[in-house]
This record gives sequence, C-alpha cells and structure tokens, in this order.
Amino acid sequence: MAAAHSRRDASDPLDGIAETLDRAAIAGMAQLTSGLSPATILQAFSDWGMHLASSPGKQLQLAAKTTRKFMRLGDYAVRSIGDHDAAPAIEPLPQDRRFVDPAWKEAPFNLIAQAFLLNQQWWHAATTGVVGVTRHHEDMVAFGMRQILDTMAPTNFVATNPVLQKRIFETGGQCLVEGARLLLEDMQRTMRGELPVGAEAFEVGKDVATTPGKVVYRNELIELIQYAPTTDTVRPEPILIVPAWIMKYYILDLSPENSLVRWLTGQGYTVFIISWHNPVSADRDLDMEAYRRLGPMAALDAVTAITGSPAVHAVGYCIGGTLLSIAAAAMARDGDERLATITLFAAQTEFSEPGELGLFIDEAQLNVLENMMWSKGYLDGTQMGGAFQILRSNDLVWSRILNTYLMGEREPMSDLMAWNADGTRMPYAMHSQYLRRLFLDDDLAEGRYKIDGRTISLSALRKPMFVVGTERDHVAPWRSVHKIHMLSSAEITFALTSGGHNAGIVSEPGHKGRRYHILTREADGAALDPDDWMAHALVRDGSWWVAWEEWLAAHSGEAVAPPPMGAPDKDYPVIESAPGRYVLEH
Repeated sequence: MAAAHSRRDASDPLDGIAETLDRAAIAGMAQLTSGLSPATILQAFSDWGMHLASSPGKQLQLAAKTTRKFMRLGDYAVRSIGDHDAAPAIEPLPQDRRFVDPAWKEAPFNLIAQAFLLNQQWWHAATTGVVGVTRHHEDMVAFGMRQILDTMAPTNFVATNPVLQKRIFETGGQCLVEGARLLLEDMQRTMRGELPVGAEAFEVGKDVATTPGKVVYRNELIELIQYAPTTDTVRPEPILIVPAWIMKYYILDLSPENSLVRWLTGQGYTVFIISWHNPVSADRDLDMEAYRRLGPMAALDAVTAITGSPAVHAVGYCIGGTLLSIAAAAMARDGDERLATITLFAAQTEFSEPGELGLFIDEAQLNVLENMMWSKGYLDGTQMGGAFQILRSNDLVWSRILNTYLMGEREPMSDLMAWNADGTRMPYAMHSQYLRRLFLDDDLAEGRYKIDGRTISLSALRKPMFVVGTERDHVAPWRSVHKIHMLSSAEITFALTSGGHNAGIVSEPGHKGRRYHILTREADGAALDPDDWMAHALVRDGSWWVAWEEWLAAHSGEAVAPPPMGAPDKDYPVIESAPGRYVLEH
C-alpha cells in the first residue's frame, strides 16, 4: 500500500500546475520587492532580535555605550562653543565624505553630524557581536541598518544640511526648481528605457570602443574581435581577453586615452577580445557549459588557428575570469596545453567570503531570483545594477540625489559612467547555475564542479598567473580574489591596485593618484594570507598595467611579424569591422 501510495504521489497530475502557480506567485512578489526575499530579511532580523532579547550582557553593554555616547556628545557640545576646531567626539570613517564641508563645523549642524555618527557607531555595535546569530544573518542585519541610517542621514534633508541651505540661499531656491526638472527628466528617460543624460556623447564605435579591429568569428553567443597591429612586430603569443558578460566588453576599450586594448597593441601584442551576445527570453536555457564551450573554448580555437601560435596569453575579467579559470582547469585535466599564461582581473575562484554581494545569496533569496528569471527567461541588467548601487548607497544613490535633485547640479557624464549605464542581461539557466554552484555551494573551490561528467580542480593549474585585485571592490573583494593562492600551486604574481572593481582596472599609465602593491609567489611556494601578503608586498606608484606588461614580456617569445587579420582558409573570415553587432544589442 505504501509503495502504491508513493507511486501515486510521484505522478500527481497537479505537480505541473502547482509548480507553475508557485513560480508565478513568487515571480510576482519579486517584482514588488525588487528581487529581495522577504523571508530572508524576516529570518535575519528575527534571529538577531531574539538572540539580542535573550542576551542581558549585550543589553548592558549597549546601555553603557548609550550613556558614554551621550556624555561624549555633551562634552563636545561644551568644548565647541566658540571653538570651531574643537576635537570631535567621533571622526567619520575614511571613505565617508559627507561632512567634509566647513559648514558642518557650525552650530547646530556640528552637533547634528556628531550625533548621527555616534548613533551610526552604536547601531554597528548593536547589530554585531550578538552571541548565537548566524554570520549571514548578522551581516544582513548590519547591512540593513546601514541602509536605514544612510537614508536618514542629515545630509539628505534641507532642514539639517547647511551646505544645501547655503546653496538654496545663493540661488534663491532656483536649485530646487532645477533639481525637480532634472528628476522629471530622469524619470521620463527611465520610463522610455533611454540611457542617462549625456550618454549619447559616448557612442559605441565612434567615441568609445574605437580601437581598429575586425570581427573574425561569430556564433550564437560571442563575436571575436581581432585588433589591428600598431607595431611592425608583435610577440608570438596572442592575448585573448574574456570579459564578463554582466558588462559590455568595451570597459577595456573605452576612450583612446584609457583603452587597455589600444595600449596593449601599442606594446606589440596581438589582441583578441570576446564580445558577448546580450541574451533575450529565447536564450533562457544557455547554461554555464554553453558559456564555456561557445565562449573561451570556441575563441581559443579561432585564435590559435588565425595566429598559428600554439600558446595564448588568456585574460579573464570578473565573472569572465571565473569562467576562464573553469575552462583552464578542464584544459589542464585533459592535457590541453594551449595556455601560455593566465591573467585574472578582479575575478573570484573561491566564494566562501564573497563580500557584501553575498548578502543577496542564500536559498530563499535564490528561490526568488530564480523564479523572477523563470518568468522572463533572464535577469534584467537594471536589477543587477540596482544591487551594486545598494552596496555603495552613499556614493551611488544618496550623493546623487543630493547633488542632482536638491543642489540642482548634474554630474558630467564620463565614458566609464556611460559604459556602466549600458547594461546587459543574464540568461536564466546560466545565472541560476552560477549563483548556486559557485556563490552558494562553492563547488569550484571545493572540488565538486564537473565538466563533461568529470570533476575539475584548480589545483591542476600550473601555468604562470598574474592576478589583480582592487582595494575598494564591492563585487569581488580582493581578499576573496587572493584565495587563488590557496587553490593553485602555480607561480602567482598578485597585484593589489587602488580603486574599485572597474576604476581600479581602468588604470592607464599617467592616471593621477594610482598606486599598487605587488608580490610574486614562486611555483610550489608557501601561500601567504592576505595580511601577511600585504606586509611583504612592494608598493609602487603608477599603473599596474606597466608591471603586467613586463610580466607578459618575460613569458613571451621574441617578436615576429604580425599575423593576418582573420583566416578565411580556416573558416575564420573577416566578417565586419569592430565593434561588431553584439555590443550594440540593448
């Protein structure tokens, strides 16, 4: 009877209907919550609240902190009377630039700013260190409270912002009128699906992505661009760049003066880059294996056929670097020796500590995201961009609202800003696998990731590696990127550059204020943890591009004549001029 009952349950005719109803309901909810899981948020705050309620010691500590902070604020209030330079009760964090204007030293705004910073510090203590709360829930609650506090910051309101008040007085209130006009303009553009104001000055193929080249291969997922040589001779090993498909490739070919691609051709290298197709609903079933097979593997076949070189310098950026690592591990397992070196730009291979982006990754959150993608067949780029903005809400959200819609001053558009607004989509199957197998389960680092039914291991990587991390990376934190040292015994040169996930990589020679740390771990050498690595690394001013090119040259052969553009006799004809078609898909 039990077996028969089990068989009836397994073939329940309502299974398909139930699944469709559940998915549709969750997808609808996701639209209302911008893709966030209410269950995850409720679980996190319940975990924190119940453990805090049952922790009298922590409550005593917080009560004492409250008293001390009131005393510190009162002491500052007395000392600041008649002394604008009185030592503050608390200093803002180094990255917090909200209160740098001298107007914040004037009463009563100095007290308002100090009270806010003390309150912010108290809430950090309240949301962290509560015994029994899971690490993930603690991080979520702390992050959530930071978002609430950032929303309520005195800089965001006319009554408590002296800089804004001064601006209103100087303009006779015209700044608020202009800000309202800018807000209406931006809302209209958003509703029409148009790019931000000023982005039209950076037209792809005309103002950005202008390095001369040809599309020499195209399949349903990629176009492969080969760039024209600018030197009489080139290194025999070509460079193949695998950018992230979460972004358009021309982050590495922006304006001529900051284009990494153009700079590399000027150093005597033959450069190829993948331009990814921007998926639509029909591409919902493209998975990670499709991206590997149709992406770097297909491109590698084309590059070696066109150039005749048996070895290639492979470069991967962000998720493109993660995919390149997967492809390289499978190649090493199968005895494919076509990689001369591997370079990773801000690319994670181990995901146990992915930074604040991991706040959005757990079983309940993925359930919401997967069903939202299921309804469309893809994850819209604006939703992903919104998550990244939340991670840096002070810089990317509230400062923009203040400067643009209250001060009435629109920030001039730059090539990097225009590129950032040119978003892409993620197909349902790929993004679900990426989030589950890598972020949630960490299969690649823990030896469970399979290609063609067989496990791959990053320990098989033995080719020299150059790995770049960026100091202020909210997408791929450098300490996470650094973990490649623990996974591979290859020679690894690690460079840590100033800047963030994008600006740190677009770091052309001559860029003011750039610096980087660099250290090489020899093959089979001991792996230093990030703090020890930092203590031993050399500090250099300038662009890390120069150090990378020196490293590439040391792993390259003597210069030879440039290869032809494409190879029609090998089924790789020149199709059209760069930047091709896929980069223009919106």
